[in-house]
Amino acid sequence: MSERHPIIAITGSSGAGTTSVTRTFENIFRREQVTSVIIEGDSFHRYGRQEMKVRQAAAEQAGDLNFSHFGPDTNLFAELEALFASYGKTGRGKRRKYLHDDGEAAPYKQDPGTFTDWEDLPQDSDLLFYEGLHGGVVTDEINIARHPDLLIGVVPVINLEWIQKLWRDKSKRGYSTEAVTDTILRRMPDYVNYICPQFSHTHVNFQRVPCVDTSNPFIAREIPAPDESFVVIRFANPRGIDFQYLLAMIGDSFMSRANTIVVPGGKMELAMQLIFTPFILRMMDRKKRAMSAL
Repeated sequence: MSERHPIIAITGSSGAGTTSVTRTFENIFRREQVTSVIIEGDSFHRYGRQEMKVRQAAAEQAGDLNFSHFGPDTNLFAELEALFASYGKTGRGKRRKYLHDDGEAAPYKQDPGTFTDWEDLPQDSDLLFYEGLHGGVVTDEINIARHPDLLIGVVPVINLEWIQKLWRDKSKRGYSTEAVTDTILRRMPDYVNYICPQFSHTHVNFQRVPCVDTSNPFIAREIPAPDESFVVIRFANPRGIDFQYLLAMIGDSFMSRANTIVVPGGKMELAMQLIFTPFILRMMDRKKRAMSAL
């Protein structure tokens, strides 16, 4: 953690909704005139799209049916921790981009599914913002979770997470239900061992819970709407959280535990704005005082 060079990390599984949360933070940054350096978790995958397919096929031939993007063999955990450590100390580091589609790849004259070259981070940023799969990973070798000043988990109940992934991969990426189901099953050991444990290290967790039947996510034709859901917000340390203010500002909300507030799904963005704007302003105030003391 660093007062001079703070880090915010959003961590969650593929299809969990971390991208939507990122948009909320971008709105806060723009409104409060905070300059952030954005780090996409996909850029710390070890292999590009085509090489990943080759290595997955080789793994299956060798009897490994659980080779996935969630585990340590396919990600640059050490490099991600090194970036967090470097930024926290100096405000500097290196990043690259993963080019998801033709639109992202065209300016670089590269193929989709490839990485750009590593480059220095922009100077004079206010904070580093990470969004991806592994912002809170802890293993015997690395501890990424110790670096963020604010670590947020986005983790819908599992059936909803699968529905969101199925809908995204089928409608936007052209995959079949069978192909997405195979991916879910292949990733399950790494999901249990490397994704779920992160949510014990987070400062705040957001879990969307649908109020409609999601018993069989593999036949769902649409994602439950926000207004058909509740969001469970859990604070690891509730000290300093003004729950009475949040309850007053967010209608139809209630507290289920001393560190947990439940809000209507349609008011998740409002809740984030109310909760995290003060966090960010305090970060910027601490940063200003720390920099002026140099």
